[in-house]
Amino acid sequence: MTNDFAPEQSRSGTSPEEGRAGEDANQLDLHAVGNRLRIERDRRNISLRELARRISVSPSLISQVERGLVMPSVSTLWSLATELGLTIDELFSVSERPASSERKAGEESRGSPVQRSHDRKSIRLSGGVVWERLTANPDEEVEFLHVVYEPGAESCPADSLFRHGGKEYAYVISGRLGLQIGFEKYELGPGDSVSFSAQTPHRLWAIGDEPAIAIWAVINRTNDRRAAFAD
Repeated sequence: MTNDFAPEQSRSGTSPEEGRAGEDANQLDLHAVGNRLRIERDRRNISLRELARRISVSPSLISQVERGLVMPSVSTLWSLATELGLTIDELFSVSERPASSERKAGEESRGSPVQRSHDRKSIRLSGGVVWERLTANPDEEVEFLHVVYEPGAESCPADSLFRHGGKEYAYVISGRLGLQIGFEKYELGPGDSVSFSAQTPHRLWAIGDEPAIAIWAVINRTNDRRAAFAD
């Protein structure tokens, strides 16, 4: 039977699909995201051990994510956000915006509807997956993303599909992207698109030796029934 969540971490202290934080600008994002997860966990009075039990990882792994020591995988981050009643957009809201000397005058993130390509908020995840938010401001209705799966990158291991609330829509710009929804597997290329219920266990991975780049949207994200316990 397929596990809906990320697997248990290894004895080394890091799940097979997690990676150590690097010494680069993305580490600032990682610390901000980890701190946001910790604050929400504390607010809901959920222990590390209990949260770990709910998403089938170890307390040590969650502790490392919260302290910015480990980059979570796609599946782990989705699982954490779901159990804490957070949206991915809320995590973008606390990550650092890349510095840019080219920002247009008067286009502060809270005032302009325009999101410039050089100034997107981004989260770099374990294994070579990058999410960039395509909206200038947080949007409660949709998560609109530019997604890159570098060669060899995957959202979760082949034997550990994951699921979450909402419905997903994607359009592939370049490269080739593997997609498994339930028991069915698909290969998407440039110009292909797909839509599916995110409540169905699924998995994504890059195919070939070039990055898979796509535009992604998730709607009704907050309708995840597993988050109902939160309040």
